[in-house]
Amino acid sequence: MKIEHIAMYVNDLEAAKEIFIKYFGATANAGYHNMKTDFKSYFLTFDRGARLEIMNKPAMEDPEKTSARTGYVHIAFSVGSREKVRELTSRMMEDGYEVLSGPRTTGDGYYESCIAAIEGNQIEITV
Repeated sequence: MKIEHIAMYVNDLEAAKEIFIKYFGATANAGYHNMKTDFKSYFLTFDRGARLEIMNKPAMEDPEKTSARTGYVHIAFSVGSREKVRELTSRMMEDGYEVLSGPRTTGDGYYESCIAAIEGNQIEITV
């Protein structure tokens, strides 16, 4: 069994799509728009086959995203090396994204950084 895809709602669908393309090498489909409900989405595919669906619809709730909440907290991308973790973290920081932690080695042995990238949602960059 495998996870087919993960989905997240975002306020700015186009900006979220561009972050995943620019920093994480995603390829986006042409998009979907349900004219009746005004639901919109893109499927983003990554080089090893994982997929993420980003979605938007009218009247979404957008509560504060604290780091100690229940539910999905972050999405993690493996970039292949410590050097690439440092490079991508630095690039995103220079582009104005908040680095929440790292790069560092965690207590369980991961080398990672964590970025608040998409409307307060966290992205982990790891080896």
